Amino acid sequence: MKLGFVSAILGEDSFEQLMDTAQDMGFACVEVACWPAGKAERRYAGVSHIDVENLDDDEAKRILDYCGKTGVAISSLAFYPNPLDADPAKREANGLHLQRVIRASAKLGVNMVTTFIGRDQTKTVEENLASLEKVWSPLLALAEQCGVRIAIENCPMLFGRDQWPGGQNIMTTPAIWKKVFEILPSKNLGLNYDPSHFVWQMMDYIQPLYTFQDKLFHVHFKDIKIYADRLNEHGIMAYPLDFMAPKLPGLGDVNWSKYVSALTDVGYNGYACIEVEDRAFESSREDVLNSIRLSKKYMEQFVI
Repeated sequence: MKLGFVSAILGEDSFEQLMDTAQDMGFACVEVACWPAGKAERRYAGVSHIDVENLDDDEAKRILDYCGKTGVAISSLAFYPNPLDADPAKREANGLHLQRVIRASAKLGVNMVTTFIGRDQTKTVEENLASLEKVWSPLLALAEQCGVRIAIENCPMLFGRDQWPGGQNIMTTPAIWKKVFEILPSKNLGLNYDPSHFVWQMMDYIQPLYTFQDKLFHVHFKDIKIYADRLNEHGIMAYPLDFMAPKLPGLGDVNWSKYVSALTDVGYNGYACIEVEDRAFESSREDVLNSIRLSKKYMEQFVI
């Protein structure tokens, strides 16, 4: 496995600063955020370390040359919108930018895009599944044409009242994955597997690695801590952030030795990127950098 981190945590850095940091810390890769320009609607979104809208041949060469200089690979181009947004204008804009990200991934030879499949949070799972083919078939056709794999993260995108009641990504459980892969039977569609999202859903995050081993395109290392007293007070029907919080790997409830052991069982040797979303490490830039260093130090018990 090739250890890296998600670039969104260094949102103020240039691409060169980002890659220099990755090189200095000894990372093999970075999952590079490629959001469109403009203000983000949520934390860790809106970061753009590569401007895919203006990526011409000269800029692509400059980026690839810098990757070569630092020895740090790009694991994926990352854009995590809601392609099934209830607002038609947002849905269209998200789809158009996702097309740009796919084309840019091909131009750079990365050939991987990490994203969400989306959800209209006001509709049922069944109603959202009925919308999949219309929205996603053209995107997957483009991905196949470009030789790009699409890795969907299993985050429900349900945190507080803004995402209530359904969340903004239906790719949340193995049962739904099976239905999605039946509706969209593309060899270019797979998973960006993050165990932390199963922790707060009270689900097994190990067995699906075996069941869906052929769909493991990319993986995340992020932890979640369940606060039992808060869970007992609010219950599982509450807003998730009422009883859980994202943490650095090793500071939450994921059993990382079992998780990485399962990955080695199924022969996964691709990109594995640390995703930092721990509010305890956000008071200064040095805290942010230390959060990346600490995460790497911990995960190097299992992945070098």
